[in-house]
Amino acid sequence: MADGSNPFEVTVAIEFFGLARPEIGDWYDFTLCAPQGRATMRDALFAIEVADLEAVAGADTVIAPNRPDVENPPDDSVLQAIRAAHDSGARMVSFCTGAFTLAAAGVLDGRTACTHWRYADDFRERFPQVDLRPDVLFVEDDGVFTSAGGAAAIDLSMHLVGVDHGREAANTVSRMLVYPGNRDGGHQQFVHRPVPRFRDESLVPLLQWAESRLAERLGVAELAERAAMSPATLHRRFRSELGCTPLDWITAQRVDMARRLIETTSLDFEAIAVRSGLGTAASLRIHMRQRLGVTPSTYRQRYKRVAHPPRP
Repeated sequence: MADGSNPFEVTVAIEFFGLARPEIGDWYDFTLCAPQGRATMRDALFAIEVADLEAVAGADTVIAPNRPDVENPPDDSVLQAIRAAHDSGARMVSFCTGAFTLAAAGVLDGRTACTHWRYADDFRERFPQVDLRPDVLFVEDDGVFTSAGGAAAIDLSMHLVGVDHGREAANTVSRMLVYPGNRDGGHQQFVHRPVPRFRDESLVPLLQWAESRLAERLGVAELAERAAMSPATLHRRFRSELGCTPLDWITAQRVDMARRLIETTSLDFEAIAVRSGLGTAASLRIHMRQRLGVTPSTYRQRYKRVAHPPRP
């Protein structure tokens, strides 16, 4: 942290990684740190005593919560600590303008990253060696995770919990926080778009209908017919509300369902592929490797929790 940090991103990190989760089991060892072991929050709301930067050494994951002043670089001591952690193999994470900190340390050179949309032009000008994606919630590039502003820190934290402890653990945290944990990194940031006049025209009813029928034939034609709109209009609505195509969304939901089944049942992969609507074990393997970077068998080894199939 740095003086002037936004307390929201700091408390997101504390909520997700600093609080014990006895309902899940072993959790994270979490330490807040700052230069000189002290940080004053934005507008001098409060100050906290924390560990100094020596705590960064040996960390498995390092989070840069945000930059209170993107015009000025972080302290050299902060940049040195981040470089050392990255060189030692730590997973690097930034929330919102924390991407400026990682970029200043050289961690984002040649990588894809994101930050809050309002700082996109400034970021590109200062760090042209970074492939900035200003229209998504969070990005992963080879163990380096960056998120957009505000609530996107929650989305990235939920994703990291899922990576570390499995999707069911992430769902448990989501329920505890009363937060819908289903926005993946590809969702678009909310950037100066007018609010629709009629909220009841949202895609939510259609999405709920489709989620309950993932094992059935679901394509653009079926969704468009259910929504009483043309396929072209459906594509525009999905792009506008979700930032993806209808088929991308369906596939993402099917993969999510498949990994929940892998974690919580002993069903074989063919049965899981059928139940999730992915068709075959080969198709399941392809989609999981594309979206999660692992095979179904590897995912099961990491996150298997129970050995009982669900009731038919």
